Amino acid sequence: MLHRLEENAGKYMKFEIKKPTWKQVRKFIYYILMVLAGNAIAAAASTLFIIPNGFVMGGTTGLGIFVRNLVDEQNEWLVSFTVYGVNIGLFLIGAFFLGKKFAFATLAGTLLYPSFVSLFTYINELYVAAHGQPIAADDPWLAIICGSFMFGIGIGCAVRVGASTGGTDIPPLILHKFFNIPVALSLWVLDLTIVLIQMVAVPLDTVLYGFVITLLSSVFLDLVSPIGQRKRQVQIVSSKWKEIRTMILNDMHRGITLLHARTGFLQEERYVIMTVVSNRELVRLRNSVQAIDPEAFFTVCVVSEVRGRGFSSEKIWLPLSEERDVSDFPVNAGSNLPVKLDAQVIEPASQNLEEVKDPETSSKS
Repeated sequence: MLHRLEENAGKYMKFEIKKPTWKQVRKFIYYILMVLAGNAIAAAASTLFIIPNGFVMGGTTGLGIFVRNLVDEQNEWLVSFTVYGVNIGLFLIGAFFLGKKFAFATLAGTLLYPSFVSLFTYINELYVAAHGQPIAADDPWLAIICGSFMFGIGIGCAVRVGASTGGTDIPPLILHKFFNIPVALSLWVLDLTIVLIQMVAVPLDTVLYGFVITLLSSVFLDLVSPIGQRKRQVQIVSSKWKEIRTMILNDMHRGITLLHARTGFLQEERYVIMTVVSNRELVRLRNSVQAIDPEAFFTVCVVSEVRGRGFSSEKIWLPLSEERDVSDFPVNAGSNLPVKLDAQVIEPASQNLEEVKDPETSSKS
């Protein structure tokens, strides 16, 4: 009996540690580097440009500036101590309300950012001792633009990999969980409130500079975070859609989706080709489409992010023998016409697609 229990225990307690693939290792290294770079750049922006030049800002750094201005304006280390304390306090609150998974995801940002703030505070002291004044002390707008730009880049690096810098990100997440308040809205309100309360310790014009810094940082964050992820979504209306479809699938090796549409004036049914390509591929696609049909209706729009085969994951190369054409499927009245497309199938619900030269279309809802 005891022997059988030992066998069963060994069977259920045994687990296998799988060796990570090179792709997983590379992804983990990229994540670590982006989190480190993001926190370092954001901390450098606040401690080299914003704090030494007497400006204010939002977030936990803004709270640190507020405490320093109230207690001792000459003691830059009060900012670091306050950021440490507020970050750790908010981290504990977030772990209690949002759970362990959130705690693990924000632990790095909670500790890294104030650590880098301390490091760059020391570097700034060395610079002031050597040059007699902070960086860009003679040009406040240069300090504001450089500080906002670097802070936006830093936060953008962390956001790109899904990391959090902790701090004032946490209360909006709690409000969203329990009261369904949008995170972006509550974060804006919180940051602007932190800037506004600093009127107690600094002049009004300094607070207005703080509003500008908060606004510019958000703008740069929105510009930087999707860099490298933006693609171009192209829709093509052409009487030679079959030739264009074949060119995109077999020459450019990109997937397509055939959208069923109806022309606005003649009310003729036809297919609209939709595909997503990179910025470099866009020129090649445009030239190829114009070579096939100079009268093709060609529209391009920017998409912030694309996930799926050929972009965030590897392509699946299907043999040409599996490629099917629309004409291979019989169409009956009221039936759906399936179109095979890479590894996807879509079902436009119509029939009798006629080729006409008028490119004017309107999507069928």
